[in-house]
Amino acid sequence: MARPPVPGSLRSVVLRCVPVLMLASASPARRRLLEQAGIPHQVRVSGVDEDQIQHAEPAELVKLLAQAKAQAVAQQLDPVGDAEITAVLGCDSVLSFEGQVFGKPSGPAEAIERWQRMAGGCGSLLTGHCLIRRRPPEVLACVETVVRFAPLSQAEIEVYVASGEPLQCAGGFALEGRGGLCIDGLDGCYSNVIGLSLPWLRQQLRVLELSGGFEACSS
Repeated sequence: MARPPVPGSLRSVVLRCVPVLMLASASPARRRLLEQAGIPHQVRVSGVDEDQIQHAEPAELVKLLAQAKAQAVAQQLDPVGDAEITAVLGCDSVLSFEGQVFGKPSGPAEAIERWQRMAGGCGSLLTGHCLIRRRPPEVLACVETVVRFAPLSQAEIEVYVASGEPLQCAGGFALEGRGGLCIDGLDGCYSNVIGLSLPWLRQQLRVLELSGGFEACSS
């Protein structure tokens, strides 16, 4: 049976509900954040060699990494095949603790060593954000959240690391997972610690006049 025509008023909403944001990240946590926020998106991994990007300042490092990812994916967009993509978002996170930058631990031994240092202390989770639309400007920023780590025993540290979760996350913990039990509190944006600041993204989508498409899909 032929599908009945969509009224003009509804057609505009349907057309606005196609994916418009390209996430330049392989992170399942970032994708879940966008899904939970009702933001239509696609995912394309940048393939950027992160080890080639270095900077002494953690805030500048995450911005450079986010920018490299976003720019790499933006350059891959096809004018026809990716016509519905309105903007590309690149993100990268690190934990700054006592002047040292912590990305993903290389293995269980490093994760245990880090947690022995972090337990009972405070660190800064820094996430670089780069939002590129088809026309300038490019928006680049670092969002910082202070994380207060719980004072854990050696046994608690070893059990957490044995779960394998710390090995997949910048800083060696996942706030939305088992790592939530290892955190005493936060000062700043919660979603930023997971890998993407939703308040920052909301503000930028408004500035870039992209929010209307997202609002239509979430209503």
